[in-house]
Amino acid sequence: MKKTNRLFIISAALVSLALGACNKDLNLTPPSNTIVGNDGQGTAGSYIKDATTAEAALNSCYAFFRSGSSEYYVLDYFNIGDAQSDNAYAGADNAAGFEIDEFRLLSTNAWASRDWGYLYNQITACNAVIANVPKVTDPALTANRKAQIVGEAQFIRARAYFDLVRIFGDLPLVLTELPTITADNLEEIYPLLYPARKSADSVYAQIDADLKAAAEVVPVSAANKGFVTKGAVYTLLAKVAATHKPINWAQVENYTNQVTALGYTLLPVYDHLWDGAHENSAEAIFELNFAGWDTGGNWGTSMFLGTDWKKFCNPSNDLIRAYQYEKDTVRFKSTITFANVNGKWGDARLSLDSFPFFYKMRKTDATQNIIMYRLADVLLLKAEALNEQGNVGAANTIVTQIRERAHLKPLEITDQAAMRLAIEKERRLELAFEGIRWHDLVRTDRAIPVMQAVTDGKGVNLGYRLTPESLLWPIPQSEMDQNANLVQNEGY
Repeated sequence: MKKTNRLFIISAALVSLALGACNKDLNLTPPSNTIVGNDGQGTAGSYIKDATTAEAALNSCYAFFRSGSSEYYVLDYFNIGDAQSDNAYAGADNAAGFEIDEFRLLSTNAWASRDWGYLYNQITACNAVIANVPKVTDPALTANRKAQIVGEAQFIRARAYFDLVRIFGDLPLVLTELPTITADNLEEIYPLLYPARKSADSVYAQIDADLKAAAEVVPVSAANKGFVTKGAVYTLLAKVAATHKPINWAQVENYTNQVTALGYTLLPVYDHLWDGAHENSAEAIFELNFAGWDTGGNWGTSMFLGTDWKKFCNPSNDLIRAYQYEKDTVRFKSTITFANVNGKWGDARLSLDSFPFFYKMRKTDATQNIIMYRLADVLLLKAEALNEQGNVGAANTIVTQIRERAHLKPLEITDQAAMRLAIEKERRLELAFEGIRWHDLVRTDRAIPVMQAVTDGKGVNLGYRLTPESLLWPIPQSEMDQNANLVQNEGY
């Protein structure tokens, strides 16, 4: 629907109400996937009335990781974090993926639209919990558990907003549920129906507030790493602090210390993180658990691995060279596998005799877990924080610790600038295909120089042309068309 049509309809509705032509409840669908009750009464979360429905509402927030937004978490999360970076090419045959990979993104890009929707849908589910669970008076829901439920929802909401703000920049900040829309409150509710974008600073402030509140109430441990714990909260606080400028590196260090104090340990064998036999390990901090197709299976593996059709997120020549130059055979073998695909498809950049595949997801029975946060990531963030505060020696010790597991020689770096680049490289080799690389490059102001220097397998520059504006995605045109209060990002 065009903006002019949308505005005409709303204006007509306001006039009609003012004239008393209609006094029934209205059923308008607001943007950003904020919803009202299916029966037109109350809010989406008005069904939350007792302990059972409170737990069910929280489960619905978690369910978005496995089903409601699974296309984001098992596929697009990696396309954004790795295929958009120098780690991989988009692969497959999807034009929307090529636009993202080659920085030719349009506001009509289908992936951008769906990811906006998936994340806002998850936020909507969290809003229902945060707004309604505190109102429950059922004695079966203890005050402690009530606070935990809200805290877990606040973490999930903050995690979704963190991805959104890094992808799109300024955002509509949807934090409440809409009441039933009536003749008396339509004008008041209009800004909630069609919210304007808030500054990225405002979004980060809300993320920070949600996480600090969650840190006070969520447990230290849970049944498995698929539930929110203090470790997950402090990890996300550290990531947020290392992203939102101006960066307070002492704060980043503090949050990483909060995580390490909780007793997580590196697995002695790197491949155990990915072999499917050591899930919910001592290194994992937050991990999406998949049990099979009946409960929202992880179908992402078949999107990245296999020779039946050309897969997404094909490892780049640049990443393959990075492992080879470092002689990093341990992480290389765990991260990338190869197969002969002659006669199956063509590729202008990669060898068909030895075609590379993303290998950190391997199980094709829908049970492969996805590690979202783990200790090695946190330790390298701590090394970064220490280095930026001038403690190069302590940073060197941490990076060497990470390298030892990969059977690589210790580092002996004393220069801060050299250590900065060493940490960048170590994060790439350690965390490739975990949805992290692109966001690392952007937050460290390295995306433009790194991407514009990327070459193919023959050393020919790939010709990526980035601008500061292209570091953000456009607001989806579908959202712009239905909400006249949205303003497009520069450059689109």
